[in-house]
Amino acid sequence: MNSLKILFYGTKNYDQESFESQLKNYPEIEMDFVDAELDHHTVYLAQGFDAICIFVNCIIDSSIVQVLKQYHIQLILLRCAGFNNVDIEACKKNQITVMRVPSYSPEAVAEMAMTLALAVNRKIHKSYIKVRENNFALNGLTGLTLFQKTAAIIGTGKIGIAMAKICHGFGMKVIAYDKYPSALLPFVEYLSLEECLQSADLISLHCPLNEQTYHMINEKTIAMMKDGVILVNTSRGGLIKTEDLIKGIRDKKFFGVALDVYEEEGDYVFENLEDDILEHSTTARLLSFPNVIVTSHQGFLTKEALQAISKTTLENAMSFQKQQPIQENIVK
Repeated sequence: MNSLKILFYGTKNYDQESFESQLKNYPEIEMDFVDAELDHHTVYLAQGFDAICIFVNCIIDSSIVQVLKQYHIQLILLRCAGFNNVDIEACKKNQITVMRVPSYSPEAVAEMAMTLALAVNRKIHKSYIKVRENNFALNGLTGLTLFQKTAAIIGTGKIGIAMAKICHGFGMKVIAYDKYPSALLPFVEYLSLEECLQSADLISLHCPLNEQTYHMINEKTIAMMKDGVILVNTSRGGLIKTEDLIKGIRDKKFFGVALDVYEEEGDYVFENLEDDILEHSTTARLLSFPNVIVTSHQGFLTKEALQAISKTTLENAMSFQKQQPIQENIVK
């Protein structure tokens, strides 16, 4: 069997370490890593490879697909669950298979969601800085007790299920919205989206990004929420219309907002811009609010999740090479 040559775009040291640690189990695979993201300027690097591997912040539109086809790329490996960044129809037309990692560590992302909820609620981000400056005063650090409050889980796939269980463990009443209710959550009451938003003290988003969910949190749905609600998003930035969110924050609608994902993240995520000024940036505006926490799409970043991502990605590659692709991992 000929070896399968894969080029990994947009890789960081933790990506490379994780994949290389698995390589001994896949002698038929050759890997090369580049830090550059895949775009119209870097697509030429794929020449001579059989497959490419990308993460969530790489955009593959129809024009890039056509170039990949010219380079005889047969397979696009997504080292993530989401695929809204890839033109799937263009890939189908050009006979390029797209495979993903449907589940790598739902608990890791759910734990991050609750971490963010607790941090913004109890003002950990403010307290940490104050104490480092020898300010031990408690002014401005009052939070809410989550016990017996209501948590709304919007989307109960694997991550949403994990988050619901965490909230239940905190003694919260858990309600949820999903077109396909899960039988694994007997303690959850499923309601309409409007009812969830109206009832919740904590709202946690766990939806895929598609035409139906794009900007589902907007001026209209924000108006449905309780005053003093906590909003957490660890799913996809496009679920929230950022301008409407900023207006809601200014109108003091939210007790706290915690975002691991946001609409502009494609320009910043995973990059060190500490010496740059974020001009004309809605992200910079979000960072200016004292009751907002923004992190850098790190919900997935645990050792266990990285191991699962690398293993599943390489299993996808091997199954494709053997002409027996894992059907449930193919994006159709």
